[in-house]
Amino acid sequence: MKKKGHINTYFLMLLPALVLFIAFNTIPLITGAFYSFTNYRGYGSYDFVGLRNYIDLFGDSRVGGSYLFTFKYAIAGTVLVNVISLILALGLNSKIKFKSLLRGIYFIPNILSGLIVGFIFGFLFTYIIPAAASHLGIGFLSSSILASEKTAWIGVLIVGVWQAVAMNTIIYISGLQTIPTEIYEASSIDGSGRWNTFRRLTLPLMAPFISINLILSTKNMLMVFDQIMSLTKGGPAQSTESISYLIYNNGMSGGQFGFQSANAVIFFIVIVAISVIQMVISGRKEEQL
Repeated sequence: MKKKGHINTYFLMLLPALVLFIAFNTIPLITGAFYSFTNYRGYGSYDFVGLRNYIDLFGDSRVGGSYLFTFKYAIAGTVLVNVISLILALGLNSKIKFKSLLRGIYFIPNILSGLIVGFIFGFLFTYIIPAAASHLGIGFLSSSILASEKTAWIGVLIVGVWQAVAMNTIIYISGLQTIPTEIYEASSIDGSGRWNTFRRLTLPLMAPFISINLILSTKNMLMVFDQIMSLTKGGPAQSTESISYLIYNNGMSGGQFGFQSANAVIFFIVIVAISVIQMVISGRKEEQL
């Protein structure tokens, strides 16, 4: 009887979270999948069109361009975020002064709104940096990098990486603190240098945390939206139009709700597939180590 009471208590504690998850995650997902088989424009009536939206996706050059940009951004961002985060974690985990203060300062970008950060950086890229570059005679920075089709994505990448580094660094610091100090002391006695210690001891022992960060950062970079919305709105000439922004922009205000719902379903499958592949590869490498 007592055990049954515990089960009911656990169920009641779980119920609010379960209701919220179903209301704001499961139901919208099912609804979007339903509309992906229609020609719904976001208002009015609609007809079922079967797989036509999915077929048309593969022939749409704008959709193809958004996928190319998103993958380029995600690959570059994932590499930069993890390299910078690991370097920061190594520094913040070492014996330095004001370590706690520095850990608090570097985490500030993560708690700020992506839109606010984007607007601030947009002002810097558009006015402050070009003005300073013109004064100093630095020609290639005298105009906003957001105004060029070739360099606009770099501005978006800088902001995305700047915000994402903090959380990944926290995970890496947690991983570094799980490594016993005796291992490093033994390595020092054996005469192993810092690089060899890092390569042969730190990296293998950090493998699970590296796997987690790679999966999380890839997923977050693929879903880039706030930075696009606040910095470029997909421009110039759709050169920085991410998949998430295209789905939002054309689905909500472009009369392509059904079509972009199909795009969202495909994008969801792509993200899940990439995450599963990363988990399998990471798991095999961890077993080898």
